[in-house]
Amino acid sequence: RRIVEETLDYVLRELTSQEGAFYSTQDADSEGVEGKFFLWTPAEVAALLGEEDARLFSGYFGVTQRGNFREGGPGSNILHVRRDAAVVAADLGVSEQRLQEAIDRGRKVLFEAREGRVRPGLDDKVLAEWNGLMLHAFAEAGAALGRSDYVAAAQRNAAFLLGKMTPSVDGRTRLFRTYKDGRAHLNAYLEDYAAVGLGLLALYQLTFEPRWLKASIDMAETLRRDFSDPAHGGFFQTGADHEALIARRKDFVDSAVPAGNSLAAELLLRLALLLDRPNSAEEARRVLGLMADALAEQPLAFGRLLGALELAVNPGHEIAVIGDPADAATAALLAEVHRRFLPTSVVAAAAPGDPATGEIPLLAGRELRDGRPAAYVCRNYACRLPVTDPAALGAQLDSGLKIAD
Repeated sequence: RRIVEETLDYVLRELTSQEGAFYSTQDADSEGVEGKFFLWTPAEVAALLGEEDARLFSGYFGVTQRGNFREGGPGSNILHVRRDAAVVAADLGVSEQRLQEAIDRGRKVLFEAREGRVRPGLDDKVLAEWNGLMLHAFAEAGAALGRSDYVAAAQRNAAFLLGKMTPSVDGRTRLFRTYKDGRAHLNAYLEDYAAVGLGLLALYQLTFEPRWLKASIDMAETLRRDFSDPAHGGFFQTGADHEALIARRKDFVDSAVPAGNSLAAELLLRLALLLDRPNSAEEARRVLGLMADALAEQPLAFGRLLGALELAVNPGHEIAVIGDPADAATAALLAEVHRRFLPTSVVAAAAPGDPATGEIPLLAGRELRDGRPAAYVCRNYACRLPVTDPAALGAQLDSGLKIAD
């Protein structure tokens, strides 16, 4: 949790625009020196923390007179953790609590001092694909950790993507690749549509606002219409209306970011599970079929695609929750779902009488139980008896996980 929160808090602090978009990157250098903004010498640490706290802080974060980053000059250190706190505390002759207190104080003091330095440059272009991936992360973290600020960040980002980077052309959804200085341009690629679609779908499964689901479906329909290869299966990286190229390539290798075909397969499989759309699942399986031999022979090159394979061959639960989302009892049921790692499951929720109960197959025909919010745990749309107690819901979910294992 600490690592997740520190990472996402950094993104909110350093890489988020006032409009809710996520910037591309922060430079490594400042004042012409690689890493200068992030480097510390033992003398600087001692001056800020005092001798004893500096000894403990430096012992934990590996600050030495020799240094570990030559570009910054003698004694320049990148703070890094190589040993557990308990081991460091024993070596330094203090309790782990005493060490942790020094670490917490030191991090706060050094952060405030660092804020006075010349900041690194910022690459403030906004890429649709990267924003979709980050939207997905904020939505999942907001759900799992109960962080309302993460939920708000995800909602703002989704609104930005749909408002500033997704024009409607001839009644069809279009997406631009990049945005900078108030201008969106360049035709989006397969990975842009798929990543944004997955991010919107994750946000729907957190807030259950139909507009996010509709937008996700629109992204999926566009990539199926404009990027698919009906003759051979899989998806091209460029759309049918893209500028003419020597060849329309297909990208399958998951490297620093997932491949477009991996994301597209995952999006179609998740929507198929949520909306009972076998045709979408079959199109995703064609991607997996194309890469069957490669997945077996070189699995490390296809991490995200293997996740889609897991979703295809071992789908988890379809979970329907009926109840007013503002009701504490409904929220308690949803919290029971969100606190578990269910990577191959989908969840839908709506209040009784909400139009969504008729539009989303998973919610169709579901009702309150004795006037109370109820959860239905299903597999292949065959559902167990509904439950109203979070503990009973948890038992059903855990039982299903054991069967799947």
